[in-house]
Amino acid sequence: MKALVWHGKRDVRVDEVPDPAVREPTDAVIRITSSGLCGSDLHLYEVLTPLMTEGDILGHEPMGVVEEVGTEVTHLSPGDRVVVPFQIACGSCFMCDRGLQTQCETTQVRDQGSGAQLFGYTKLYGSVPGAQAEYLRVPQAHYGPVKVPEGPSDDRYLFLSDVLPTAWQAVEYAAVPKGGTLVVLGLGPIGDMACRIALRRGAERVIGVDLVPERLARARAWGVEVLDLTHHEDLAGAVRNLTEGRGPDSVIDAVGLEAHGSPGGKLMQTLGGMLPGRLAERAVATVGVDRLSALHHAIDIVRRGGTISLSGVYGGAADPLPMLTLFDKQVQLRMGQANVRRWVPDILPLLTDEDVLGVDEFATHHMPLEQAPHAYDMFQKKADGAVKVVLRP
Repeated sequence: MKALVWHGKRDVRVDEVPDPAVREPTDAVIRITSSGLCGSDLHLYEVLTPLMTEGDILGHEPMGVVEEVGTEVTHLSPGDRVVVPFQIACGSCFMCDRGLQTQCETTQVRDQGSGAQLFGYTKLYGSVPGAQAEYLRVPQAHYGPVKVPEGPSDDRYLFLSDVLPTAWQAVEYAAVPKGGTLVVLGLGPIGDMACRIALRRGAERVIGVDLVPERLARARAWGVEVLDLTHHEDLAGAVRNLTEGRGPDSVIDAVGLEAHGSPGGKLMQTLGGMLPGRLAERAVATVGVDRLSALHHAIDIVRRGGTISLSGVYGGAADPLPMLTLFDKQVQLRMGQANVRRWVPDILPLLTDEDVLGVDEFATHHMPLEQAPHAYDMFQKKADGAVKVVLRP
């Protein structure tokens, strides 16, 4: 089959690789019909390359049709249409029973000190072959895949794999009080969708911050007040002017480790990646730092006693944080990979014919798998208005 394979920093190629097969009774194999390109994939393309192995298959946002199932997968049959969560969870362990599927004790990558296995996401998360491919082996398929109706386009359900539950959890963790104000830093796919969900769930005001004109325009069209970061050197001051001098009740950081405006962090990431193989891996895993400008903005902006929700991916092991400020402002901080299956029952009722979250038109680009290398380059450069790219084998 054809799959998108990692060969090095900014070097991904569509190669011929062996077809996947059912290995365990809880496995399934699906034929991919759509696979999203995520901002987290760009971290593997650029910053987290020391954790990659040449030949890794990328991608963790799959949707497709069941081809084959193991003997213990009783709720799926060949021909069923499914969307697959980005993490691999068993559904019955201590953590899964508590809605913490990203901490699944059956698939935890204990030798790396990591949580549940993820599709297509480095040796830290199990080196499981990813979903930007023609076919995908799905472990723990007795629980993970979500069966969806025939009929609507893939885009109606594809984003249940990651974008929708990640944005939903970001809003849930933000704990915006009734009549409260939320600031969302970063209007990429997660930030954009978090704004829509927050308004849908009753936030009085949602203020989105970005520096890409197309992203600001998309959010504004959904009733979000927007601030262009390029026009506000004092972002915290601008936000306080909009919030009675106090700051918002809640802030979502939907940016993560590659934030703009962090030249020191970028230099450290670049130098770490230039070390020889094992040294680079060890540096990232033990003394790696992130570009923290978005997180520092969040800490500065949020009102005293407010809540910060981190949905942007951070990977640094030695990030300096302003603990005095966090403690003095009595800030509540929540974070983590989205527990997909926990939120699916809340989200599915919104994926109706009314399309209240705009999922049908959410993707800006649909491209064949063969163009995936170009898609990565375009998405990283934020060229051609790229906000969300969907690949189709």
